[in-house]
This record gives sequence, C-alpha cells and structure tokens, in this order.
Amino acid sequence: MTGVHAASRPRWLVAIRHYLIATAAGNLIWETAQLPLYTLWRTESFGSIASAVLHCSAGDIVIATVALVAALVTVGNERWPDESMAMVAAAVIAIGLTYTIGSEYLNTVVRGLWTYSEWMPTVPWIGTGLAPLAQWIVIPSLALVWSREADFLRKQGR
Repeated sequence: MTGVHAASRPRWLVAIRHYLIATAAGNLIWETAQLPLYTLWRTESFGSIASAVLHCSAGDIVIATVALVAALVTVGNERWPDESMAMVAAAVIAIGLTYTIGSEYLNTVVRGLWTYSEWMPTVPWIGTGLAPLAQWIVIPSLALVWSREADFLRKQGR
C-alpha cells in the first residue's frame, strides 16, 4: 500500500482541509455562544437547543464549503492559497453575508421559524441580527488565514 506523504500534498488541498476544520469548530462555538440572542434559549428544552445548534452548525459548514468553492472557481487561481487569498476571502465573505441576510429574513420574518431575543442587535435598514452577520465575517476570515498559515508553519517545522 502506498501513501502520500503530507509534504507532497497540493498546498490548496491542505488549505481547504484546514479551512473546513476551522470553519466547523468556529461555527459550532459561535452558534453555541450566540444562543442567548435567540428566544429558543429561554423557550426550548435542552435537547431542542442542542439539536438547533448542531443543525445550524452543519448548515453553516455547508454554506462555508459552497462559498469557498464558488469563490475559488470565480476569483481563485491555481496558486491559491499563496496567491489570490484576499480576492477569495472577499468573495467567501460576500457570499456568506448575502446568504445570511436572505436566510435570516426568510426564517425570522417570512416563516417565523426563529426569533431574536431583545439582546440581539440588528442592522436597522435590513433587520438582520448583527451576530449572524459578524459570524460570516469573523469565522471565514480566521479560517482562511489559518488555512494558509498552518501549512506554511508545518513546512517550516514549527
């Protein structure tokens, strides 16, 4: 059986793996931390809350994956993540923010599937919660930085 040594893996593949790991961990932590900003924190059982956190985190991972693939296809190049990182990051964040604005509106206003608590700051002209918007700026940014730096540091023996 032959194996591929980690140093011979394409840099973009290692970066995508790191991005997905960071995105999964980051969204799970974020979804848990922002629970008090939604009414389910006070109205639902522990099981329902845990289910909501897992469901939303899984959805966030899918959105983050689709956003990265779409960004790489539209603005990335074959030398990513060493090149075009800023363009890819901007596209990932734009896709995440656009999806979030639509999803929050659909689920809070149209469908009424969840509601914000009085602690959720909202953007006045769109009514979207500030926490979900910040989530799609902070987590992809950190995940993309780590995805590029983690492989570089590994290669340097740090």
